[in-house]
Amino acid sequence: MRAYVALGSNLGDRALYLLEGLARLSRLPGTRLLRLSPVYETLPVGPPQPLYLNQVAELETALPPEDLLDALLEVEKALGRVRRERWGPRTLDLDLLLYGDRVLATSRLVLPHPRLHERAFVLVPLCDLIPGARHPLLGKTFAELLEALDTRGVRRVL
Repeated sequence: MRAYVALGSNLGDRALYLLEGLARLSRLPGTRLLRLSPVYETLPVGPPQPLYLNQVAELETALPPEDLLDALLEVEKALGRVRRERWGPRTLDLDLLLYGDRVLATSRLVLPHPRLHERAFVLVPLCDLIPGARHPLLGKTFAELLEALDTRGVRRVL
């Protein structure tokens, strides 16, 4: 299954955390890293905190969505993620954005990611990979959804 994962880091060596996160994603069982968006520096959402580096990875995976979520959480934990406050700073944040066209809502996982269409720091790099793909619930392309957002706080760095 084709899956898209957002990576974000705003603590420590942000670029190194993204690289290590990608390396670990590429080693997940039954998973291949296919493509990467450029890296963007973005303004934080939530409490005052440092700027983020954000990127989106396209994966091909045999893992079911909840197993993939568990693997993402393990990677975050292994790289020092501590959950203190909602939308607080983090060494590495991994969000499962899309799992094919799957629509899912459980107590642990909502697909597509419930705030995907509201966040320029996710849509800009996602549009580098799949601008013409359609949001499984909203029916609009990701490029159309991005047009509705303010992207001034998103700056390509790599």
